[in-house]
Amino acid sequence: MPVEKKAVVKALEEAKKLSKKRGFNQSIDLIVNLKDIDLKKPENRINELVEFSNPPGKLASVCVIASGDLAIRAKKAGADGVIGPEDLDALAKDKKAAKQFEKRHDFFIAEAPLMPTVGKSIGSVLGPSGKMPTPVPSNAPIDSLVDRYRRMARVMVKMNLNSQVRVGAEDMENEKIAENVQSVFSKLEGKLEKGSRNIRSAFIKTTMGPPVKIEM
Repeated sequence: MPVEKKAVVKALEEAKKLSKKRGFNQSIDLIVNLKDIDLKKPENRINELVEFSNPPGKLASVCVIASGDLAIRAKKAGADGVIGPEDLDALAKDKKAAKQFEKRHDFFIAEAPLMPTVGKSIGSVLGPSGKMPTPVPSNAPIDSLVDRYRRMARVMVKMNLNSQVRVGAEDMENEKIAENVQSVFSKLEGKLEKGSRNIRSAFIKTTMGPPVKIEM
């Protein structure tokens, strides 16, 4: 069972209370600590996308790798970045630029025929960060896909038994943030071998504030 909403709301109230006022709208992060998982086994590692019912404040940055009509439609859809085959060739020759490119965007969507080129050119950069593109056909409804990915977050458990995910912003209603937190828990429990029994603890914090434990 996902964590109870009232427990999350209580932790959110405390986290906001303990956080000093800053000159910007702080993010709200969820930290989940796991247990009894052997991360040496690849099948136990997690790299999942969670689609939130409530936009978590700052929207995710989405880059589309495409050519022709799909690239044109991606630009019209307002994708945060649109690059083509020639850009991939340039990035393949400049690892520093490729790493900067990877850090600028949260998610990548690629025209399916370009996936082999993506793998050869920047796969060594996107792969380790868990950001390999989602392949889509040339006639994909890119406008709705970009909008959908902007409302997503990535949940990763790779090297350490914990994951930190942005689930909201300081000015959001606690109820809405709590719903996003529940979405993360649901995704994790569905991937963990023992479900909620693999979760040791969870905390909520603002960007600059101290973590507050969620009672589970």
